[in-house]
Amino acid sequence: MRPIHLGRTLTGAVAAALLAVLLVVLPARAETLDKVSFGTNWVAEAEHGGFFQAAADGTYKKYGLDVTIVPGGPNDNNRMLLIAGKIDFFMAANTLMSFDAVANNVPVITIAAIFQKDPQVMLTHPDVKIGKIDDLKPLTMFVSKEGMTSYFQWLKSEYGFSEKNVRPYNFNPQPFIANPKSAMQGYVTSEPFAVEKAAGFKPNVTLLANAGFNTYSTLIETRKEIVDKKPDLVQRFVDASAVGWYNYLYRDNSAGNAMIKKLNPEMTDDLLAYSVAKMKEYGIVDSGDSLKDGIGAMSDERYTSFFDKMVKAGVVKRDLDYRKSYTLRFVNKGVGVELRPAK
Repeated sequence: MRPIHLGRTLTGAVAAALLAVLLVVLPARAETLDKVSFGTNWVAEAEHGGFFQAAADGTYKKYGLDVTIVPGGPNDNNRMLLIAGKIDFFMAANTLMSFDAVANNVPVITIAAIFQKDPQVMLTHPDVKIGKIDDLKPLTMFVSKEGMTSYFQWLKSEYGFSEKNVRPYNFNPQPFIANPKSAMQGYVTSEPFAVEKAAGFKPNVTLLANAGFNTYSTLIETRKEIVDKKPDLVQRFVDASAVGWYNYLYRDNSAGNAMIKKLNPEMTDDLLAYSVAKMKEYGIVDSGDSLKDGIGAMSDERYTSFFDKMVKAGVVKRDLDYRKSYTLRFVNKGVGVELRPAK
């Protein structure tokens, strides 16, 4: 046998042996998932649906992740768990939380914005005609403490609202229902449904985002050290979460809803369906930049615009280095856009 033939024979034997080893090793590696924990800021609900969908339908697993979702609640503070290193990712309510983190030197950073529009609304009675946001001014307005320090300050600076007609909102719709000349804060995905069930009428809805309150909402935050040390893991979590949201909004979301109901038995099929319908109707998740850049999209221009509005409203200080609050490194890649149904 010529040496060249011998070499080929030996090479083939070695290759066969290596292939046999790889066939044994690779499946084991493929099944090794990175364990990740993600904390929400409230009990399980449709407004978190894409994350639950990704966990329930195997999307996170396809991206090499074993994700545990840690629901929030009235007595839970999952953001503190993120800061303390107990969880890996957190769902922040809006951009103001990101600004606050910079102001207080909290080492977290926003890596994606799932909601392009904040779902904050003002509800009014059906016979109150609201053609523009200024039409809310004469009404008694039920606003929470958090609302008074955020969006209401913007209403004052942008539209000249006054606090004289404001009354405390304690997350009870009855005072609003009893007063036909009043307005009540809420989320477009839930409070209108609750009012209709309790009072038997459909309230008018004014979405503050459509009037210029352009904060992002339902942000994904993580610690800066995770971004620095595990960028691939961060990218996979962002991408898989975006795919989960496309599937939850536009495809069979029964797996996600089943997980939500298991964690929150008070959640009903009617409310889940209503919330999803309203997210789609108002473009809460998928509108604006996300139509091209994918769910989770963010932009420097949008952050600058909202920052300037909050400075004008006296909510944040002009010298805040707000650009430290977020990174565009993991978004705007168009991941999952092909899952959106063609119009």
